[in-house]
Amino acid sequence: MSGFSVTPVQGLPELGEGDDLAALIAERTELEDGDVVVVAQKAVSKIEGRVVALVGVEPSDQARELAGDDADPRRIQVILDEAVELVRVRPPLLIARTKHGFVCGSAGVDASNAPEPETVVLLPLDPDASAARLREELRERTGADVGVVVTDSFGRPWRAATTDVAIGAAGVEVVRDLEGERDPAGYELHSTRIALADEIAGAAQLVFGKLDRVPVAVVRGLEVRGDGRGADLVIPPETDLFR
Repeated sequence: MSGFSVTPVQGLPELGEGDDLAALIAERTELEDGDVVVVAQKAVSKIEGRVVALVGVEPSDQARELAGDDADPRRIQVILDEAVELVRVRPPLLIARTKHGFVCGSAGVDASNAPEPETVVLLPLDPDASAARLREELRERTGADVGVVVTDSFGRPWRAATTDVAIGAAGVEVVRDLEGERDPAGYELHSTRIALADEIAGAAQLVFGKLDRVPVAVVRGLEVRGDGRGADLVIPPETDLFR
């Protein structure tokens, strides 16, 4: 392998519901076959209308209790609505399992980079479908056969701080399974599975930045074509040691 590049797509406007993200990307970069277009979750969520105005949220007694004096109970209510299980609670911090199976802070509900004050952004309903749709739209716009990865920032049980991970994917090898392969010393690998899509997401986050409002990057030079999904990286609850 000779290396790869990660290039931010500059100049994208503030996105809103119904915007043609594929067209906006195609106008600002030249895509090639084999490229991976990496998109921050908030960009996808905004164009899909996954934004909630807190003014219309009526918090439950549970939300008020969890919010205490340090959090907005309306935001806590949105988190509860998006969660299927509260995995860990240290009010007002909530670690929740989402309808997608993700275990993450606040069930993915986030006020940072929201389109307006007093709004929060939710995860896409189906990030894999979102990735597949954008991939097809980019193919129609540019003729290029690209992969798409939708990312979000997650914490990790064994590590401090966050990194971007893949929550949706299309046209990409998401997990590379090396079971049965042998290392240079002849040792046979028995349980080595590499989360390629997460690694691509982390690389792209380096050029996104949290404050720069760059939600799209193009990764070029990797041989990662495949048919994986972000759902392939979800650990089933029955095998989750941290549940």
